[in-house]
Amino acid sequence: MLHEYRVWAPNAERMRVVADEESVEMTSAEGGWWQALAPAGDYGFQIDDDDAVRPDPRSRRQPRGVHERSRVWDASAHAWQDAGWTGKPIAGGVIYELHVGTFTPEGTLEAAAGRLDHLREIGVTHVELLPMNAFNGTHNWGYDGVAWFAVHEGYGGPDAYQRFVDAAHAAGLAVVQDVVYNHLGPSGNYLPLYGPYLSSAGRSTWGEHVNLAEPEVRRTILDNVRFWFEDMHVDALRLDAVHALHDEGETHILEEMAIETAALAAHLGRPLELIAESDMNDPKLITPREGGGYGLDGQWSDDFHHGVHVALTGETAGYYADFEPLAALGKALERGFFHDSTYSSFRGRDHGHPIDVERSLSWRLVVSAQNHDQIGNRARGDRITEVLDESQLLCAALLLYAGPFTPMLFMGEEWAASTPFQFFTSHPEPELGTATAEGRLEEFEQMGWDPAVVPDPQDPATFERSKLDWSEPQGGRHARVLEGYRQLARLRRELEALTDPHYSRNRVEVDEERRVLRLVRRAGMADAVEIVINVAREPQTVAVARTELRFATHPDVALEGELTLPPGSGALLA
Repeated sequence: MLHEYRVWAPNAERMRVVADEESVEMTSAEGGWWQALAPAGDYGFQIDDDDAVRPDPRSRRQPRGVHERSRVWDASAHAWQDAGWTGKPIAGGVIYELHVGTFTPEGTLEAAAGRLDHLREIGVTHVELLPMNAFNGTHNWGYDGVAWFAVHEGYGGPDAYQRFVDAAHAAGLAVVQDVVYNHLGPSGNYLPLYGPYLSSAGRSTWGEHVNLAEPEVRRTILDNVRFWFEDMHVDALRLDAVHALHDEGETHILEEMAIETAALAAHLGRPLELIAESDMNDPKLITPREGGGYGLDGQWSDDFHHGVHVALTGETAGYYADFEPLAALGKALERGFFHDSTYSSFRGRDHGHPIDVERSLSWRLVVSAQNHDQIGNRARGDRITEVLDESQLLCAALLLYAGPFTPMLFMGEEWAASTPFQFFTSHPEPELGTATAEGRLEEFEQMGWDPAVVPDPQDPATFERSKLDWSEPQGGRHARVLEGYRQLARLRRELEALTDPHYSRNRVEVDEERRVLRLVRRAGMADAVEIVINVAREPQTVAVARTELRFATHPDVALEGELTLPPGSGALLA
């Protein structure tokens, strides 16, 4: 059976497709495209007179790795079971971020699908997968991917991905896919041989910018967005580090993504959403296009994380320094960003822009107390589990579930997992492995972390240590923390005030001297809810307006006219 092969290769003067050992000359078409009919199966391209066979820039499968031939894959062959799935927006939802390779002992999509019922028990509505793109080696965080359209074979490949999405939808869970358009990995990236995929105009932390001045590169990205929504049935995309998308075009690539996503959602008849990871604290990303913004649906906000982390751990090194006052967390809860045109000592300049809290909706900010970046980019990949007790961990969970934003959990936090999440790679090239390890050490200098404790990313034990231990939730401290998350999930569904999206209905009070924070949330005519957190080292007694104690992080929290909170504890009252 013959298959039509097409490839964009404006750099080439001659192109051949090699399929089933048959080399077929390709015909040049308009705009730098080449095409030919050849047998279906494993294939690759020969560029100019080079006899080396390169993988397809738009490969759907790389069964033998990113340096080898691609394989024809038919997305329509899967018999989808989710015809009744109508989608689920992130508003009012709870996101759960996981890395497929370390989420289960097997490290596969099939094994991950077997744990979906666990996620529902803690109120999760959206399961977010770290990048799934094909990368060189056996294990990796995923941000070294080089094939935007191909699912890593070690996780099960594209067929397993479609089955996972079907299983998630059957369980009532939406799927968020983390995608990386701001850079490509260091091994297996053959795109520059074909055309101007990369720009010489500048570099980010990870290398040369993706060339967004080239229309076909933009079209590749937009087609990839459609691929995940149409061929893989995902519900949302998390866009990695959008501040590294260097675009001087008339319409920013993010706005183009929003335009195409909205049109596709209307066509498919279900909500499709885009969530940006950005450290710019710029509400333009989530401002609707009618209001002059890019029209994305949500964005990550690190300020909430930093405020919670400092309040509970007391750590103030590096970028945590500005968050030492409890008022920093209070401002983040009340106004979304702490840095909103204020001075950032870590950056050495003013940073961020204010959110229009009268018009914006608070669920558009996705926040976390732990995530892959804030754990994995620490020197040891250590979780706050190591330094916080059960009550303090549940204080973080209380602020997540009862706070005004969209909460995102990181795998294992719901049971106070003791396993770290360390930075791991498996680059087959020794020199690349060495360079990666040395680069990690340099990154930690500004945070003041001890380089002697940084694990070798290339050591297989680093990867193995990062796998969750699913025996932990069965008892002891882990089971007690997990039960706290389940209780908070029930309250989030029950109390309307906990999902109200209006900033103006929240009131935050901070007693800096006593280290007590109070958050009052309202929703229209519904009863108000009061969240009180004591991060001091001494017990605190505070006057409260609500009369019913609905949740406490510590067994000694007492409500007898006044609320008594032991050190490092919190309560929710209604």
